[in-house]
Amino acid sequence: MTTLIPNRFLFSLEFPLHHRKQLPRIDGKLSDWTDADLLPALGEIDDQPEFARVWSCWNETGIAIATRVKNKRQPLRCDPKKYWKGDNLRLCIDTRDARKNKRATRYCHQFFFLPTGGGTQKNLPVAGLGKLQHAREQAPQTPGGKITIASHVTKTGYALEAIISADGLFGFNPQDHPRLGFYYMLEDTDHGQQHLTIGDELYWNADPSTWATAVLV
Repeated sequence: MTTLIPNRFLFSLEFPLHHRKQLPRIDGKLSDWTDADLLPALGEIDDQPEFARVWSCWNETGIAIATRVKNKRQPLRCDPKKYWKGDNLRLCIDTRDARKNKRATRYCHQFFFLPTGGGTQKNLPVAGLGKLQHAREQAPQTPGGKITIASHVTKTGYALEAIISADGLFGFNPQDHPRLGFYYMLEDTDHGQQHLTIGDELYWNADPSTWATAVLV
C-alpha cells in the first residue's frame, strides 16, 4: 500500500521564493528569467523527471510565474471553460500557509493559465481564478486586469508567463506573513502531468495541507 503514496507526501516541503526588485517583463519571451527563479525539481524525490522548467518570483507588487514546454507533437488544446483539461498551468497560493488546514479557506487561491484559447480567434493566452473543491470559503474573485499574461506558441511548444498583482491575492502581506502555501500543476497533452508535490490521486485541489511552503526571501 505504501508504494502508492509518493515520497513527497511524506515530507513537509519548504523552499525559498526569490525576490526581484523588478518583476520580469511579461512578453512571452522569458528573457528576464534567471536560474535563481527556478522552482525546485521536487519530482526527483519520486524519480519523476521534469519535462518543463517552471520559474516563479515575487516582490511587494505581486507574484510572477513562467514555464516553457518543448517537444510537443500534438496541437495545443486549451478551453477556458474547462481549463483543467488539455494544456494548462495552475498555481495555488495560500497567503496564510495554514498547512494544518485540510480544506481551503478564503486565503487559498487556484489560478489557471492557458497559452491559447482566448479572444475571438481563440489564439490569445487566458488566465483566471478557479475554485478549490470542498473549500470552507472561496477566495474573492480576482478583479479584471489583476493578472498580466503573455505567451509565445510554436509548432513544437510554447512559453508562458504571468504576473498576479498583489491586490489580486487576498491576504497577501509579505511583511507579516512571509510564508505562503504554494503548489503548481502543469498538464500537457503530450507529456502528461508535472506537479510540485502530489498529483490528483491525493486531492491537491481540495486539500491545501498537501502543498509546499514558499518562504518569501
